[in-house]
Amino acid sequence: MAAPAIPTHAGRAAFRSPDFRLYITARWFIVLGIEMQSVAVGWQIYDITHRVLDLGLPGLAQFLPGILLFLVSGHTADRFDRRKVLLFCYSGYALCSGLLLCMALRGSHSVHLIYAVMVLLGVVRAFTGPASRAILPLLVPEEHFPNAVAWNANAFQSATILGPAIGGVVYAISRGPSAVYSCAMAAALGALLSMLRIKPRARMRPREPFNLSTVLAGLRYIWRQKLILGSISLDLFAVLLAGAVALLPAYARDILRTGPWGLGLLRCAPAVGAAMMSVILAYRPLRRRAGAKMLWCVAGFGVSTILFGVSRSLLLSVVSLLLVGAADAVSVIVRGILIQVATPDEMRGRVNAVDMVFIGASNQFGEFESGLTASWFGTIPAVVIGGIGAIVVTAIWAWAFPDLRNADRLISNQS
Repeated sequence: MAAPAIPTHAGRAAFRSPDFRLYITARWFIVLGIEMQSVAVGWQIYDITHRVLDLGLPGLAQFLPGILLFLVSGHTADRFDRRKVLLFCYSGYALCSGLLLCMALRGSHSVHLIYAVMVLLGVVRAFTGPASRAILPLLVPEEHFPNAVAWNANAFQSATILGPAIGGVVYAISRGPSAVYSCAMAAALGALLSMLRIKPRARMRPREPFNLSTVLAGLRYIWRQKLILGSISLDLFAVLLAGAVALLPAYARDILRTGPWGLGLLRCAPAVGAAMMSVILAYRPLRRRAGAKMLWCVAGFGVSTILFGVSRSLLLSVVSLLLVGAADAVSVIVRGILIQVATPDEMRGRVNAVDMVFIGASNQFGEFESGLTASWFGTIPAVVIGGIGAIVVTAIWAWAFPDLRNADRLISNQS
């Protein structure tokens, strides 16, 4: 007798695919290494310059290549084997960590060299994002894809939890960044080994010419799909205004009076909240009123950011960041399902490249914006103003995008 079929909404349905398990392992290692490295880079830069503005420059250095290359990177993900693209990218991550390690071992105190490596890392990330997201639908059956998106978000967040914590502890124990960069390079090599074993399902894609019309196809598609446009632009402006991650070294040292271990705790707190929410959504997916729930969660993201901004207690700061992460996870998962399910496979790379620019603008450029506003108004006012801005943006988007506000079911076959 054949085994009974696992329901579409079963909590761990996506893990039936060996390729998905390998993909999750590779992604987990990459994110773990990046997050460990980001803690070391932030602490090292602030230790050298003691200027909050400098904390935002690594984000800007990683964001600019994404803006310049997103049309090329999206077309690359649609034209070439996405697995091979990711193999090159994971090798690039290992190279960046190795360069930071060499500088640390030589005792370099030049933040400009660190920024140069961050630019190279931004180039690698520009090509990683579209290929990584576009390959996911080829690893699981279509009916298990929403479940795969939720667990993919969970893997990202669990690595984001451990990465900063491990990075902060290793930095403190080793009294420097060298050991952290060594661990980040080892994590990138682990991801490379996992990706080598993946065999995605073959799907015929037309070999479109490389011209202005084909590279702009993703932009045209998103502009026509107002539901997708509303969801990704909402995330862009809310996180751009309310992102406080870049200022955490200043909060840890100057406001909460803690050390690298405390910074690691603060950095991983949003990921803990997001991981908890992604597990909840894996077992209990959004079936009704998804758009309204997403808008309420983005508003909650702003409120939680304000709470973090005014906190002088490490415990309250951690709790508020937990809520920040949980609220953001809803937006991430809803947007991920909408884009991947609604987009034809031959266009997924280009559409995801556009979405990655939005994400990069909210995260990497948001770090620069946070550093800039903190240098103008002070650290605490910058975070509070950003949280208020996220709430205002949510209200405007709820009015301007009725398709998003009234969105009910994410996919037609969701029961």
